[in-house]
Amino acid sequence: MTIDLWNSARRPGLTLAVAIALTATTMGVTGCSSAAAGTAEGSTVDLPVAGGTATVDPVALGVTARTDGGRRVVLSAPTEEGLGAPGPVVRTGHQARWTYPGKGLSVTAAAKHGRLRITMRSTLDQAVHWPVTGTDTGSTAVQLPRGEGLDVPVRDRFWNSAPEKGGLAGATVDVGSELSLPLWGYTMGRQGVSYLTPTDIGTSLTFASVGGSLRATASHTFDAGEGTRDYEVSFSLTDGDPVAPAADFRSYLAERGQLGSLREKIARNPAADKLLGAFHAYVWGDARTATGVRKLKQLGVDRMWLGYDSGPDPMSAQAVRAAGQAGYLVGPYDTFANGQDPRKADSPTSVWPDRVYPDFCVRKADGTAETGFGGRGCYLSSRAFEKAEPREHYLADRTRSMVANGADSYFLDVDATGEVFRDHGEGHEMTKAEDRDMRLARMGRLSKDLVLGSESAQSWANGVLAFNHGSGTPVADGLWKLERDKEQWGGYYPAKAPGAFFQPVSLPEELATAMYDPRYRIPLYETALHESLVNAERWELSYDKLPEQKTTRALLAMLYNTPLNYVLDGPTLEQNGAELAALQTYFSPLHRAAGTQRMTSFAWLTADRDVQRTVFGGGALTVTANFGTTTHDGLPAQCVDAQLRNDAQPRRLCPARLSG
Repeated sequence: MTIDLWNSARRPGLTLAVAIALTATTMGVTGCSSAAAGTAEGSTVDLPVAGGTATVDPVALGVTARTDGGRRVVLSAPTEEGLGAPGPVVRTGHQARWTYPGKGLSVTAAAKHGRLRITMRSTLDQAVHWPVTGTDTGSTAVQLPRGEGLDVPVRDRFWNSAPEKGGLAGATVDVGSELSLPLWGYTMGRQGVSYLTPTDIGTSLTFASVGGSLRATASHTFDAGEGTRDYEVSFSLTDGDPVAPAADFRSYLAERGQLGSLREKIARNPAADKLLGAFHAYVWGDARTATGVRKLKQLGVDRMWLGYDSGPDPMSAQAVRAAGQAGYLVGPYDTFANGQDPRKADSPTSVWPDRVYPDFCVRKADGTAETGFGGRGCYLSSRAFEKAEPREHYLADRTRSMVANGADSYFLDVDATGEVFRDHGEGHEMTKAEDRDMRLARMGRLSKDLVLGSESAQSWANGVLAFNHGSGTPVADGLWKLERDKEQWGGYYPAKAPGAFFQPVSLPEELATAMYDPRYRIPLYETALHESLVNAERWELSYDKLPEQKTTRALLAMLYNTPLNYVLDGPTLEQNGAELAALQTYFSPLHRAAGTQRMTSFAWLTADRDVQRTVFGGGALTVTANFGTTTHDGLPAQCVDAQLRNDAQPRRLCPARLSG
C-alpha cells in the first residue's frame, strides 16, 4: 500500500509511513494471539508498513526501515540516555508492546493505516531525548517549518554555525511555540523521512553539528501538572521531496477531520471571499480615511484587507463604508492577551472593566503574575475569560465596540500563536493544552460573523481562522534583537507613521540569509494549509520595510500564492501606490483562481535552486520564479511567470521594474 499525498498526477510523496507515539499504561491489545507473533525480550520488532518493513529495537529505541527497493534507512539512532532493560515484548498481530520498568515508561508499537504508531506514557515526571535524527550517513538536507519553511543542506557552513551567526548548530527550538507546524524532515537524495509530533507541547528540537553535519534530537518533558505524560512522533519514509513532511502532515490532519477549508469558510461567511486576490495593509493617517480608501480604488486595486490599530483615531464609519463599496475588507487590531492598570495603560486594548486586571492575570506557581509582552502589565488568562463570559460578556462587549463602525473583519493578536501558558491562578487554573482549547473556543465564536485573522497561526487554529499574519515569515533569532534597537528599527512614533513600521531597515547579512535566501526557502506551510487559510508575513515586516529584500519577497509571494502585507499612510500611498497596484493587479486573478486550492507540487528546476516552480490544484495554476541572475528557459532573472489552466501564454511579472 502507498499513501497518495497529492491526489494528482505527480508521484506520491510517501512510500512508507511510520508513526511513533511515546503512552502511561500499557495500551489494550486486539487481534490475534501473541503466541505466534511474539518476540523474546531484547529482540527487535519488525512490523509491515507501507512501502517496506520498519524495525524497532526496544533496547534503546533505535528505528530503521527496509524499503521495498531494498534500501536501509535510519529513522532514529538509539537514545543515548539509559532507559534500562526493557520488559518482555508482547506481540499481537501488527502490534507490539513493552515497558521500561526502571523508568516508569510503557510503549506500544502498532502498524495502522500504513504507519507504525508507537505510544509512550510515563508514570513519572521526567524527560526523554528521542528520536535522534539526521544520523543516516546518506542525509543531505533537513526541513524545518520555521515560518513558511526551510530546506537546509546538512553540511552547509552557514547553517552549521551558531545561532548568533544565523545558523542552527546548538539551537534548541520549542516545537509547540517556535515552529509553524509540528514537524521536521530529512532527505537522503531520493529518499527522505518525515517526523510529525502531534504532542508538540513539552517537545523541543535541538540541533548539533557533528562532523560538519546537522543532526536534530527531539526531547519531550513528561509532566503530570502540564498534562504532557504522553508523547507521539510520526515517521514517514518519503521519496525525498522536500515538502513531503508537510504533505504527510496535511494527510494526518485530513484523516482526523482537523483540516480546515477556506472554501467552506467562505460559504459560511461570504465576506471572506474578499480575501481572494487581496493584498493586506495596516493603514495610518490619511490612508485610513474615506479619501485614502478611494485613492486605492482609483489606482486600480480591486481587493484589499485593511487593518487599523486600536488607538484614539480608528477608521470612521464613513471610511469603512467606502472600503465596503470598493470591495475591501476592514478589521481592527485587537488582543485579549494583555491587561494593565487602566490608570497607566499604554494601549486601549490593555484596558478592561471591573477587576479583569489584575484578577485575570496568568499566575506562576509562586503566585506572581506572568509579565505581559514587552514588560507591559500581565498576560490575561483565557480560562478566566471563558468562565466569566456567560455572565459578564467582557469579550463580546469588547468585540461589539470594536466593530461598531461596520468593520467586517478582525485581527486578534497572539491567540493563534504557540505561546500558551500554564495558569496557577486560583479559580482559573489551566494547562497549556487547555489554554489552546479556550483560545479556540473564543476564536470560533468570533469567526461566525467576522472574517477572522490572528498572529503566526499554528496548525491547530487552521479550522477557525480565515487568514494569518506571521506564518509566512521564517523568523531567525536575530530579528527580535534588531527590533529592540529603536534607533535602527524605529519606535512607536510619530503616531500617524510609527518608525517601527515605516522606517526602512537593512538586515544584517546573516539575518537576510537565514530569513530570505530563496535557496533555503520551501513552502511547507502552504503545502499543508494553503487551502485552509490565507497566510502572509508579519505586520511589522511590511513590503517596504526591507528595501533590499523587496524583489525576493514579491517573487516568493507569487510563487507561494500568498498576499503581500503593507503599512500605508498618506505619503507612502502617494509614493508607492502605483507599485502596490501593479503587484496586486498581477496577483488578484491568480489568487482568486487558486486561493482555495491545494498546493500540489513544489520543485527546483535548476541545481543551484535559483529557479523554482509550484503547482496549485493539480494544474489550476502553475508558477515559475527565477531568483537567479541569468535567464532560464526564456524567463528573465528576477521575474516570475504564472499560468492559469486556460491561459494560452504565461503572465509575467518583474517586480524590480516597478520600483522607483
